Amino acid sequence: MTLQQGEHFVLGLDYGSDSCRAVIIDAANGKETGVAVMYYPRWTKGLYCDAAANQFRQHPQDYIEALEGAVREAAAKAGKEAAARIRGIAIDTTGSTPCAVDKTGTPLAMKPDFAENPNAMFILWKDHTAVEEAGRINALAKSWGGTDFTRYEGGVYSTEWFWSKALHILSVDEKVAAGAYSFIEHCDWMTGLLTGAKDFAAIKKSRCAMGHKAMWHADWGYPSGEFLARLDPRLVPVRDALGTDTYTSDTVAGLLTQEWAARLGIPAGIPVAVGAYDAHMGAIGGGARPGWLIKVMGTSTCDVTVAPKPSGKESLVRGICGQVDGSVIPGMLGYEAGQSAFGDVYAWFKNLLMWPLEAVLPAVEGVDAETKEKIAQAISKKLIPKIEKAALAVDPQVSGIIALDWLNGRRTPDANQLLKGAVIGLTLGSDAPRVYRALAEATAFGARAIVERFVEEGVAIDGIVGIGGVARKSPLVMQIVADVLNKPIDVLANDQCVALGAAMFAALVAGLYPDITSAQKALTPPVEKTYIPDPKRAAVYNDLYKRYRALGTFAEAWVKEQV
Repeated sequence: MTLQQGEHFVLGLDYGSDSCRAVIIDAANGKETGVAVMYYPRWTKGLYCDAAANQFRQHPQDYIEALEGAVREAAAKAGKEAAARIRGIAIDTTGSTPCAVDKTGTPLAMKPDFAENPNAMFILWKDHTAVEEAGRINALAKSWGGTDFTRYEGGVYSTEWFWSKALHILSVDEKVAAGAYSFIEHCDWMTGLLTGAKDFAAIKKSRCAMGHKAMWHADWGYPSGEFLARLDPRLVPVRDALGTDTYTSDTVAGLLTQEWAARLGIPAGIPVAVGAYDAHMGAIGGGARPGWLIKVMGTSTCDVTVAPKPSGKESLVRGICGQVDGSVIPGMLGYEAGQSAFGDVYAWFKNLLMWPLEAVLPAVEGVDAETKEKIAQAISKKLIPKIEKAALAVDPQVSGIIALDWLNGRRTPDANQLLKGAVIGLTLGSDAPRVYRALAEATAFGARAIVERFVEEGVAIDGIVGIGGVARKSPLVMQIVADVLNKPIDVLANDQCVALGAAMFAALVAGLYPDITSAQKALTPPVEKTYIPDPKRAAVYNDLYKRYRALGTFAEAWVKEQV
């Protein structure tokens, strides 16, 4: 099929940690005709979250309101003619972000009795309330004498993932446990919602989500009932309700209902693709292909690459977030790793510096409230750009500060969410730009540990592409990462590569392309900038990286002693 410009359009929906992004593109060339972002209203107010307790929950109504707001705005920007020619939809979400549901697949928080109960809401990927449960899963997997169901998950199961979170909710909330038929991933609930599924069993479960975070594998399906029963017998019906099959995102989950077509202002009856995680569809939008690592660089990072399936036995990669057939490109193995905090590290430092404005400025006399608010907003907006400019002048060789990026635990290599961040080498001369640069270097060192693990385990990394907010907004961070990795990093000319990857799958299920590789060739944006490593700084960072690893070894041993 030869596509004509302006004839066919597709909609990609990207649910991030803070907002929903809707992108309508021309399916012939990838040109964006309508883009909109809507933040989650309740999440923005900080509702249902407790950072000190590592609790981060999101109400399903936030997802619905953001969906309607973002799609309607994007459709208005695209124009009536383009909106009427939307041929398909695909959705990506954060993950693992599961929620307890009833037999119809309705999140319990959508019911009056559970409307204000955080345990009945979606448990965001970075919620770490299930550390103890993850430990139990790992201990049992290695000791029970049966199949080690973590083997395709890097050999370490994380507190951020499906079964840890389900086990935690069942353990701490008897009311939710009694009302829960099973648990559903955010990406699967969205497709079920838009296609009018009235039965949990009718919702197609994502291969990407279930393979990477719920220990599903073609060799055994989900973990056995015997294994789960040893953790908690109530997990067995949760497992049984999931069924046996999972689906890649080139599969049609169903057709958009008349109700949702009217609510969104787009055509009814168009195909909706099976959902996936944001990083994996982002990898598609970033041009994923064998030998290339796509770094989705936002609040956290997800590092995704693909490789052809071997003709013989599949080699296992230690300490990553899973290797799954078809989780990125159907027919290929998708490998995922990442860091639990990346942009969140910089956001933490900004919040630290903003504390006086929030705590002291409101009480300052002689300044009216409106002026105080303007001052606070101006400083908040200009703070990090100003620090980054000053940090450019800091010589990493003489700074003397080494930091660990584990402020939200360590995702990979070797998940351990009990780990904490650290800073060493502070003096009376250590100012904000020096500390900020050390934090940026720490996140780059964490990225290097991931690349090294892939290479050690036989996964080729020949090139690197950076996408996401940090990749386009922070030249300082990107240059440091390039220097630390000692590899060039391409940054693509698009702010919405994740939603664009979803749009590519929308074009695929609409029948506009024969396979996802063809869609990529037509729709992937060009390289906007390539960060080239500086040989001198790369040599300096080789030495500093050794110190980072030594500090990490010390910190990990210290945490182990405290547990």
